[in-house]
Amino acid sequence: MKELKIFAGRSHPELAREICAHVGVEPGQISFVTFSNENLKIKIEENVRECDVFVIQTSCSPVHDHLLELLIMIDALKYASAARITAVLPYYPYVRSDKKDEPRISVTARLVADLLQTAGAHRILTMNLHASQIVGFSHIPVDHLDGIPVICDYLKTQPLENFAAVATDVGRAKVTEAYARRLHMPVVILDKRRYADDEKAVIRHVIGDVSGKNAIFFDDEILTGGSIFAGIDVLRERGAMHFKAACVHGVLARDAVTRLENSVLEELVITNTLPQRQTSPKIKTRSIAQLFGEAIKAIHTGSSVSRLFS
Repeated sequence: MKELKIFAGRSHPELAREICAHVGVEPGQISFVTFSNENLKIKIEENVRECDVFVIQTSCSPVHDHLLELLIMIDALKYASAARITAVLPYYPYVRSDKKDEPRISVTARLVADLLQTAGAHRILTMNLHASQIVGFSHIPVDHLDGIPVICDYLKTQPLENFAAVATDVGRAKVTEAYARRLHMPVVILDKRRYADDEKAVIRHVIGDVSGKNAIFFDDEILTGGSIFAGIDVLRERGAMHFKAACVHGVLARDAVTRLENSVLEELVITNTLPQRQTSPKIKTRSIAQLFGEAIKAIHTGSSVSRLFS
């Protein structure tokens, strides 16, 4: 069997170290040099010839720098004669740009898939894509992990009496139903519309009864939290009492953490697919390192990855 090696970019070193510890390998030696003209040089500082290599890089700020860094790492490994290169993307770059819903725009999630293949990746390992069709954008194999069980395992240890699972819009109903099924909750759906690119949501209707109930919002990711905070205002008017939220990818951009602190939202449960540069006692972070570690071992040995969904 070919030797397994794991290298990591600079986006989320804590997660990379945790994954390596679970797999039982030391992080690969790699160096980064940025020249005065902002060109980036990446050197693999150990032999990878005929090795099975995994490259960990998540999509966080600065997104473009980390994406280019990933592509150059893959290219360096390709020219160092690695036998197989797997791009490990806990949070996929440009995951929300998954369709051509306006004239003359790019479907950038597809472009990212093309770039990864062109750079030299042989397969992709990622988690909870914003839309499942992104898997179909790739001409190389994609293993798509699910972080929902990690969130639900934590929530099952908390008091959840009289809670309803709330989808922040109709498009998120399927994701919310996956949570609700595991937690045995009824589902409430917000009819949300966005009329511009300013990320402000307008809630027109509420599908389901929340009077006298508690509400927990579920989504695959939370960007600024605007949909949740707007949803809280509407559901309070309809008699909901207590509020929680959960998602796999806690992007939490701009002033999301400050708004969370000042809101009636009692708890936000996320995973560590992204580094959290701001924190709050209301944020509870669950690790997905073990899940990625098990997936890496399964891919390396040629065993089933689907067993991780059981």
